[in-house]
Amino acid sequence: MKYTQLGRTGLKVSRLVLGTMNFGPQTDEADSHAIMDAALDAGINFFDTANVYGWGENKGRTESIIGNWFAKGEGRRDKVVLATKVYGNMGADGPAWPNHDKLSAVNIRRAVDASLKRLQTDHIDVYQFHHIDRNTPFDEIWQAIDVLVQQGKILYVGSSNFPGYKIAQANEIAARRGGTIGLVSEQCLYNLAERRAEMEIIPAAQEYGLGVIPWSPLHGGLLGGVLKKEVEGGRRASGRAADALADPATRAQIQSYEDLLDKHGIEPGEAALAWLLTRPGVTGPIVGPRTAEQLASAVRASELELSEELLTGLDEIFPGPGPSPEAFAW
Repeated sequence: MKYTQLGRTGLKVSRLVLGTMNFGPQTDEADSHAIMDAALDAGINFFDTANVYGWGENKGRTESIIGNWFAKGEGRRDKVVLATKVYGNMGADGPAWPNHDKLSAVNIRRAVDASLKRLQTDHIDVYQFHHIDRNTPFDEIWQAIDVLVQQGKILYVGSSNFPGYKIAQANEIAARRGGTIGLVSEQCLYNLAERRAEMEIIPAAQEYGLGVIPWSPLHGGLLGGVLKKEVEGGRRASGRAADALADPATRAQIQSYEDLLDKHGIEPGEAALAWLLTRPGVTGPIVGPRTAEQLASAVRASELELSEELLTGLDEIFPGPGPSPEAFAW
């Protein structure tokens, strides 16, 4: 496994990030623990979760599964760079009780303590804002974060689903306050089929020294050989992939993608991950395996070297938007 620094920090992380969103809803606790053990064995040290994972009445369940795994000992917690998130409503489904969601100082303090308890740890390495909060000023957010850093409960702070201007605003206010490190990472939707992040988000992250952590690297399975699976196993696409394939132009695009990779003898899902690892500013994509075999496939992808011919072919099938402002101005 290869490693890199997380943005401008001294924190060294693996170039694959273990996503845990499936732990609980789709993968039971025993299998989740086996996947985390296999991830460590493969050299993956960066684990990502969120307080709301588990969903519905089981919100927090994923963090609890990870906490039970840490409790097994044998250096598990010390080997992991642990990232979780705050923003969502952790109460019962429906409108949140006032101050029980988003990024007020009150909710940040409450959410950190609850996550630490579920995770069975005394600190979170990277605490991430799951979404922008349009009603809470960054001066308040950074004041709350400064206290938590001083208490040793969190070490670094990242963002998720932030637009470029909010990355800039957050870090400019952090710099003005002094003594606050600001955002060090950004999780964004980014893959071959969804490249809009290249216009504003990734340039802003690079300018301010944030590591980029793409989520949904296979775009809901669309880039994972979905057409090939239909032919070979009769498995039909579902969710985001099925919606996309309903468009004939998209279906033709995915067919061209799979044909190109078949020509090069590379599995589509592994190529999509390997492509992200060639992108400027990318720390590592989040992979969310439901099984040990899916994890093994992701590890193989991290070792792939894509030829210039293949990279050019991928760009022809999935052209990026181009730089800002030229992409939309002239």
